[in-house]
Amino acid sequence: MNLPLTGKVNRSGHLEIGGCDAAELAKEFGTPLYVLDEKDIRSQCQAYKALFKSKYPNSDIVYASKALSAVGLLKVIADEGLGVDVSSGGELYTALKAGVSPGKIYFHGNNKSAHEIREGLSVSVGRFVIDNFDELENLDKLSVKMGKKAHVLIRINPGVAAHTHEAIRTGQTDSKFGISKAKVLDAVKLIKGTRNLSFEGLHAHIGSQIFDVSGYQAEIDVLAKVAKEIKEKLGVETNELNIGGGIGIAYVDGDSPLKLEDFAKAITKRVKEKVAEYKLRMPKLVLEPGRSIVGKAGVTLYTVGHIKEIAGIRKYVIIDGGMADNPRPMLYGAKYEFVAADNMKAARTEKFTVAGRFCESGDVLAKDVKLPKIRKGDLLGVLCTGAYNYSMASNYNRVPRPAMVMVNEGRAKLMVRRESYKDVTTCDIN
Repeated sequence: MNLPLTGKVNRSGHLEIGGCDAAELAKEFGTPLYVLDEKDIRSQCQAYKALFKSKYPNSDIVYASKALSAVGLLKVIADEGLGVDVSSGGELYTALKAGVSPGKIYFHGNNKSAHEIREGLSVSVGRFVIDNFDELENLDKLSVKMGKKAHVLIRINPGVAAHTHEAIRTGQTDSKFGISKAKVLDAVKLIKGTRNLSFEGLHAHIGSQIFDVSGYQAEIDVLAKVAKEIKEKLGVETNELNIGGGIGIAYVDGDSPLKLEDFAKAITKRVKEKVAEYKLRMPKLVLEPGRSIVGKAGVTLYTVGHIKEIAGIRKYVIIDGGMADNPRPMLYGAKYEFVAADNMKAARTEKFTVAGRFCESGDVLAKDVKLPKIRKGDLLGVLCTGAYNYSMASNYNRVPRPAMVMVNEGRAKLMVRRESYKDVTTCDIN
């Protein structure tokens, strides 16, 4: 089982995380409930920092907050010394509220509004990651108007098709993200001609849930070659190479994610080789992991509402959540491991389809899941739900979004309270 770092089966036969019994958590906070293992998250932050610093001292780890953005979580991330990458004004606001230093914030987004650009300029974010020429023009005008300097990375479309699901590839030629390699020199020229913008380096991101290092190596090759052209043709050094994130995690048996140590070794080796080959100044190396920081740390708890058996066809377990708190299986066929969180020692003798409570036939989290005998009121746990579950959650059918707790050493801290009906209708106007 892909349990969080502190996950185990306790004497009662229940799932335990961070010293907290899952059944007791469900009783205290209700279900559906997102549970995060604090030690797991801190351990991943520390591993990233230590491995990359040991192999490439001039490196920074920047957490991709789109994976999971909440004030309490980002406080932990900042406490561990990581920067934070944001892709909207809302994520920026959350990071600032968590106390993240503005200088350690990377502001992404392929269509930042003028309002969002002003928000970033007003607090002097560390980097604006420019995705297109319209944004570059807007940033230039607003920086002059506000009298603010902006440090800029250019996001390149590297033309690298990562080995992952089509819906979560971002670096292939046919992508909405990034400036084409052929146009990067034009972007650098424009930046050089401005008063308030400073070109700092290059960024690329090839996708998410990636198990193969070759895509990253190809990405580095592209970035280094572009840096060489910028130096030769414009006399400008590239001070920073940001290769994005996207390292995959093991959700189910058969998944074979990269070992972080092997990944760090391969990446830093390739950067050093290319820098030497092209006689470049050694740049800062930046990575933006998200899922691999928080994914495995999360477990979602559900209560079984009822069992529906269609003789000779299927047996459904109907839970009190579903597509509104975890849309990933419906979006791109994401797979998860399920456990009977209050009966972990029982043999998995039956096969179920796990369906949600929402008014969609497609609200199915998984088919043919092997579990013990399940009854109404039992507690179901879904593993590895720390990333892209809460952050993608909705109020479909006007169902309030779940609560989230962080657990550590026998204590559970409420990070996000459960929404109420009043919350759901807050923005409605009579």
